[in-house]
Amino acid sequence: QVQMSESGGGLVPAGGSLRLSCTVSGMMVSSDAMGWYRQAAGKQRVLVAQISRTGGGYYDPSVEGRFIISRDNDKNTVSLQMNAVKPEDTAAYYCKPLRASVTTWGRGTQVTVSS
Repeated sequence: QVQMSESGGGLVPAGGSLRLSCTVSGMMVSSDAMGWYRQAAGKQRVLVAQISRTGGGYYDPSVEGRFIISRDNDKNTVSLQMNAVKPEDTAAYYCKPLRASVTTWGRGTQVTVSS
């Protein structure tokens, strides 16, 4: 069973930086595309960044140029470097493989950006 554990969230001032980490078990992060999603209060969960099996990064326009997704195959982790954060980045953040067969979610990590 694939399981994800997210960490690194917290309270950060607007314009600051934060690095989220996701530890994955039950699969190798190098074997599939991985994504970071976020869910703001009262809104649907959306995909904001993804990294392909070959290492290419793709971003939602709302975070393009500010967030960087990366992967550590040795540690089997996926990270999200968040720079120049904005109050609208406030949300719970989750990571998950993009494959449709993985339907479980981790507990997520809360990011709150103060203005």
